[in-house]
Amino acid sequence: MSGFLAGLCVAILPLLAAGFWLGRRTARPESLGGLGTPVEHATFQTLHTASLAAPPLRAGLTEETARRSARRLRTLLGTDALCLTDQKQVLAWDGVGDHHRTEIMERLAGPLETGRGEAFRLTCDAPDCPLRWAVVAPLTVDDRVHGALVACAPRESAVLVRAAGEVARWVSVQLELADLDQSRTRLIEAEIKALRAQISPHFIFNSLAVIASFVRTDPERARELLLEFADFTRYSFRRHGDFTTLADELHAIDHYLALVRARFGERLSVTLQIAPEVLPVALPFLCLQPLVENAVKHGLEGKADKSRISITAQDAGAEALVVIEDDGAGMDPDLLRRILAGEVSPSGGIGLSNVDDRLRQVYGDDYGLVIETAVGAGMKITARLPKYQPGVHSASRRSEP
Repeated sequence: MSGFLAGLCVAILPLLAAGFWLGRRTARPESLGGLGTPVEHATFQTLHTASLAAPPLRAGLTEETARRSARRLRTLLGTDALCLTDQKQVLAWDGVGDHHRTEIMERLAGPLETGRGEAFRLTCDAPDCPLRWAVVAPLTVDDRVHGALVACAPRESAVLVRAAGEVARWVSVQLELADLDQSRTRLIEAEIKALRAQISPHFIFNSLAVIASFVRTDPERARELLLEFADFTRYSFRRHGDFTTLADELHAIDHYLALVRARFGERLSVTLQIAPEVLPVALPFLCLQPLVENAVKHGLEGKADKSRISITAQDAGAEALVVIEDDGAGMDPDLLRRILAGEVSPSGGIGLSNVDDRLRQVYGDDYGLVIETAVGAGMKITARLPKYQPGVHSASRRSEP
């Protein structure tokens, strides 16, 4: 989908450049100032103007985004006036003659319903108003009409009709990209909810049972474990922020392990080696805890003797390298590949595939989980986290001035 949209943008830009050049040449000729041929100058101006109009539109079609982009879009067409509408009202008007708002909305019923552009004559008694024609180009996303781009001019023009249609298609592409961004955000939120749902109910019940067992024999110990349980659940079910810091994630893991140790006692040995310089690194929320839970489950599964788990976080230049390893039952590599591919549901619902998918979505396919395992040989999970990634910031960092 993203490749198709990028290709569509590339195909549209030359037509935008031609329309812009014609409008500028007929309306306000100016010196090129040594910037090259007229076509080169028009292409540069078009790309620059389009780049300024795109960011607001990537947030969707609202009064604010329409207001911020309308002037740039009018510059692309070189018209006396331009407005952006949704299905019900004019969102923004740039240029002269905004007294035509009501008339234009009355004439938009057909184009908004059919999704087809049209041109019509404007009726106006104001002697100083230059607007006599309006060109309507619908804005569509996934074959649904979201609104319209309306260009107004003193005279009817076939060039303006075509240019307005191309600009409307470019705007529609930006709105479709905005829709994809929103869908991606909703997907990430759904995956986080899935991870929360996958926090084993058995772990919750067993933790409460362990706490209850200490209430009479060791009330102070019960109180400490209850605080650990409260802190862990508060972090796991928090509602703000898609990202957290490695320090916060490890802190939550420490609460989790405190409850696990209270249940299994000497059967579980955990070692941590954390480089202080990687603690501020931002990463997707609830990204490491499921991996530790997986290590605990498979480390203790089918073992009567002591199980060992190690968690290391190292500084690797531009990346932080996190390794979680256990000496438990391990897994058949072919079964693991099928789980990560989504072909098989993992027993226990620990969420390895969920974490792997989220890492790839945020950082790219080069940053998926690397898992080494075999039956009876334990499991080693490696996650590489870039220290700096555009758009990846913890909630605490975003709140800073």
